[in-house]
Amino acid sequence: QVQVVESGGGLVQAGGSLRLSCTASGLTFADYAMGWFRQAPGNEREGVSYIYWNGGTTYYADSVKGRFTISRDNAKSTLYLQMNSLKPEDTAMYYCAAATSWWRLLRGDDQYIYWGQGTQVTVSS
Repeated sequence: QVQVVESGGGLVQAGGSLRLSCTASGLTFADYAMGWFRQAPGNEREGVSYIYWNGGTTYYADSVKGRFTISRDNAKSTLYLQMNSLKPEDTAMYYCAAATSWWRLLRGDDQYIYWGQGTQVTVSS
């Protein structure tokens, strides 16, 4: 079966960096657009960043643009999110998502997305 597993979260001070990783198994990784979402307590889930199948196109939410970088290694079936200049408002559970449809991924269309279990990122001030 399909498994999507995130890692790399943790506690960091404001201004620091973290690198999240997401490995996917049970699917052909290169056939999936990938993305990162996050959800803080009391907030709705929001899309953070997305990347095309071949990595040629990326999208970033305005709140992370210039600070976060998404990348993928199809040979390793792994997605990354490099997070720099972290702010307390970046504190959230971060989820990895895989979808064969770019537009369904951007919409966070649950029934068409494989989700990971999440990794917690906490940024202290």
